[in-house]
Amino acid sequence: MTTFEALGLKAEILQSITDLGFVNPTPIQEQAIPVLLSGTTDFVGLAQTGTGKTAAFGLPLMQLINAADRFPQALIVCPTRELCLQITNDLLLYKKYLKGVNTEAVYGGASITMQIRNLRQGVQIVVATPGRLIDLIERKAIDLQKVKYVVLDEADEMLNMGFREDIDFVLKNTVNRESIWLFSATMPPEVRAISKNFMTSPKEITVGKKNSGNVNIDHQYYLTPANQRYEALKRLIDFNPGMYGIIFTRTKVDAQEISERLSKAGYEIEALHGDLTQQQRDRVMGRFRTKALQLLIATDVAARGIDVDGITHVINYELPDDIEVYTHRSGRTARAGKSGICLSICHTRETFKIRQLEKMINSQFHKTDIPSGKDVCRKQFFHFMDKLIQTDISHGDYETYLPDLMQKFENVTKEEVLQRVAALEFDHFLKYYENAEDLNVKLDSRGRRDDNSRSGAQSDNGSRSERTFNRRDNGYTRLFINLGTKDGFYKASFLQFILDESNLKKETLGKIDMREMNSWIEIDKAEAGRMIKAIDGKKHNNRIIRMNEADGGFKRPSDEGRRSSGDEGGRKRTYGPPRERRY
Repeated sequence: MTTFEALGLKAEILQSITDLGFVNPTPIQEQAIPVLLSGTTDFVGLAQTGTGKTAAFGLPLMQLINAADRFPQALIVCPTRELCLQITNDLLLYKKYLKGVNTEAVYGGASITMQIRNLRQGVQIVVATPGRLIDLIERKAIDLQKVKYVVLDEADEMLNMGFREDIDFVLKNTVNRESIWLFSATMPPEVRAISKNFMTSPKEITVGKKNSGNVNIDHQYYLTPANQRYEALKRLIDFNPGMYGIIFTRTKVDAQEISERLSKAGYEIEALHGDLTQQQRDRVMGRFRTKALQLLIATDVAARGIDVDGITHVINYELPDDIEVYTHRSGRTARAGKSGICLSICHTRETFKIRQLEKMINSQFHKTDIPSGKDVCRKQFFHFMDKLIQTDISHGDYETYLPDLMQKFENVTKEEVLQRVAALEFDHFLKYYENAEDLNVKLDSRGRRDDNSRSGAQSDNGSRSERTFNRRDNGYTRLFINLGTKDGFYKASFLQFILDESNLKKETLGKIDMREMNSWIEIDKAEAGRMIKAIDGKKHNNRIIRMNEADGGFKRPSDEGRRSSGDEGGRKRTYGPPRERRY
C-alpha cells in the first residue's frame, strides 16, 4: 500500500500528516499529489465529495510555496463561504511545521476591510469565493499577477451556481500562472469548456467512474402523493431515531416552513438558506457540527461546500431539477470511507428521474415503503430500550438510593415497570400514530399507480411510468417564459422567483427546463392561467416578461399590434417558443 512518504512530500509536511492521523493516501491523493508536485502541469481531478480532495491539492501547494515571497502565489477558488473556511482551516493544519507560510480566506458576509488589511500584510495562499474575489480585484486590493497556481475546487458546483463568467474573469487575470488544478465531482460540458479554453494538455485523473456516486451510500426512494410529503418526511425521521442528517429542499421558503413546523413538534432542527446573515449561518453550522442539532434543512445553494463528519442520512424532500445536483446532495454523507443513506421522497411522476439517476451514478435505487405508524412506535420503543440498557451507571452513588427504590417498587412487577416507562416515554407517539394512514403509493406490474392500493392517493391522478410518461397528458401543461440563465437565474432562484410572483404552491409545478434566453415550465393545467395572469407583462431588470402556453393555447389580446423598436423593418415580434422540428 502506498504511503505519503512515497509520494515525495517533504519532512515538515509529513509530520503534519502524522499529527492528523493520516496513514495512507486516498486514491485521489495517491494519483494527484505526484503530478501536482511538479507545479507546471494542468490537472483535472474527478472524484466525489468526501474523498480527500482538499489534501490532494493542499499538500502539494504547501511544498511549492516560497515562504520568503510575501505575495499571493496560489489562489484557491470555491463556491461557498463554508467551503472557503473549511479549506482554510485544513491548510492551517497542513502548514503546522512550515514557518512563514500565510493563508487568507476572502468571502462575502465578512468585513472586506479586515480582509484587505490581512492581504496587505503578506499572504502566499488566498482561498476565495468568486464574488468577493472579483470585488477585491476591482478595488485593486489583491494582485494576481504573480499567482503561479490556480485551484478550482468543486468546479461543477460553481458553474451550476452561475459563476461561469466570474471564473473566466479570474482566469484571465492570472496571466502568469504556471498551472490550473481543477477538481470536480462531475464533468458536465461547462467544466469541459474551462479545460478546453484555459488549460494546456491537462492530466486528467478519475477516481471511480465519471459522474458516479459514492459506493458506500444506500440510495432509497419512497412514493407518496405530493401533498403528503411533510407527513412522509416526519415519519421517516421518527423511524430513524439515531438520524444525524441534512434535509434538502428546492426553495428557501420550504426550508424555513418545514424547519418551523418540525421545531414546533419538538425536533432539534434549524434552516440554512440565503436570507441568513453570516453570523446566523455560523451559529447554525456551529450547533449542527457539535450535534446540538439533530437535523439541518437547507437549499442546494446554502448547503454547497458543507463538510460535516458523521452525517448518517441525507433526505431529498424533493428530487432536484438537475440530476447532477443529486450527486452533491448525497455526497454529504458516507464521507472518508464511512457508509450513509440517502432517502428521496417522490411521487409517481418522478419515477423516470430515478431511472436517470441510476444510470448517472451507476447505482441501484431501492424502492422502500414508508413505515406504518405501528412500525414507527416499535422502532422508537426499542431504540429507547437499547439506550436504557446501555446507560452508564458506573459513576454516581446510585446504590444509596437502591433501598428506597426497592421499597417503592416492591409491589410492582418488572413487566409493569416496563409498561409504565413505555407509557411515560411514548404516550405522544402512540397518540400521534394511533390512526396513522398509509402514505405509500403502490404501483402495478406496469409501473402505473394502483388505484386500489390506497384511498388517499388521488392527488397523483394521471401519473405515468417512465415508459408511458407524457407531459401533455398527465394533468400538466407547458408554459413558455422569456427568462433564462442569461437573466442571472439558476434553477433554485428561478423556481423561487416564479413562486413568489405567482403566489402558487410548488406542488402545482412539474419539470422546469431552463435555457440561456428562455425557459419552459410544467404546471397543473388548472393553475396555468393564474400563473400567466400573475407574471405575463411584468418587468424583470427593466425587461418585459412574456409568458404563454408553449403549445400556442394562450394569446394576450394586448399583444395585437404591439411593435418592438428593435425589430427589423418594424415587423411585429412574436413572443413564444421556437417552432419544434419534427423528424
